[in-house]
Amino acid sequence: MSAEFTYQDVAEHNTKKDLYVVIHDKVYDITKFVDEHPGGEEVLLDVAGQDSTEAFEDVGHSDEAREALEPLLVGTLKRQAGDPKPKAPLPSSLAPAAQTGTATGLGIGLYAVLVLGGLAGFAAYQYLQAQQGATGPSA
Repeated sequence: MSAEFTYQDVAEHNTKKDLYVVIHDKVYDITKFVDEHPGGEEVLLDVAGQDSTEAFEDVGHSDEAREALEPLLVGTLKRQAGDPKPKAPLPSSLAPAAQTGTATGLGIGLYAVLVLGGLAGFAAYQYLQAQQGATGPSA
């Protein structure tokens, strides 16, 4: 099945019972997958009938998710003058590593700093309490 679709063709498939998306200029009929999507159907309905390359790559889907798309492929996108340009030009094999490394690293780093700061504050409090007790009301 190597049909060609225009943006207009894809845009007509934008409901839960008839849902197409474009990812890296490939058109997928994800109608049967809507109820199974781990992120919920709302996420898919938000990009129904559109180029969802950026949304797909921003999430950093696993290799298994990419493989799950293969049987849903119905054709390719035939770009025409005036069509929006793809927003995520990175090859799909590079995008998850490039994007998850920075976003996840910052989130984990921030939590680590907060936890370590809390532990340091607690230790300082305990130390000061012990010092105050040792030099307490003996004067």
